[in-house]
Amino acid sequence: MSVTETVTRNQATTQQKCLLVANQQTDPLANFPEYLSYKCKREDGTELQLALKCTRKAETDPKVIKWAFKLAERNVGPQYRACSLGWQPKIKQADLNKTWARYLVATEVATKKPVAYTMFRFDLDYGRSVLYCYELQVESEYQRKGLGAFMMKALERMAQHFSMERVVLTVLKNNEDGMRFYQRLGYEVDEMSPGKEENAAYEIMSKSMM
Repeated sequence: MSVTETVTRNQATTQQKCLLVANQQTDPLANFPEYLSYKCKREDGTELQLALKCTRKAETDPKVIKWAFKLAERNVGPQYRACSLGWQPKIKQADLNKTWARYLVATEVATKKPVAYTMFRFDLDYGRSVLYCYELQVESEYQRKGLGAFMMKALERMAQHFSMERVVLTVLKNNEDGMRFYQRLGYEVDEMSPGKEENAAYEIMSKSMM
């Protein structure tokens, strides 16, 4: 076996071990209390307190998953309908109910109302160990308060802790606000993104955690 083959095999073994450890966690955010709460200001200047909780799909309240679907439909349904992918509610519902899904949900402390969520998993993507963010949705009245960025930072902290190589996500090309949001956080078009030659309606973006 060549040196290159040995290094490649060792890297693969390390990735598998890291993924195994990450996927065994009931709550991968438990060791980072700084990401379990968030404070910001309402439009009237009063303080808004949010609690964040990370759960597997099996432990997530079914009502929260139904809300997550409706929020996704409100937020990005129009962009899906405006591109070649179209809005496919049955597929979206099936995606949100994947057994491997993990949810990070932000809830308003005073009302117990969910206001934002991200759905993610630890996975092997094109030979890379990654935290893949499938959804990040924030209710309109809670947007532009730093909450979305805070939740992405929470994902990045988990990815770093469990030695994932990258955080990866998908964003529609016609979602210009979303593209700018991720670019501000340091995300770039990933080398595995479909690219212009495939005329895809989306880009894959990523950020190195190494």
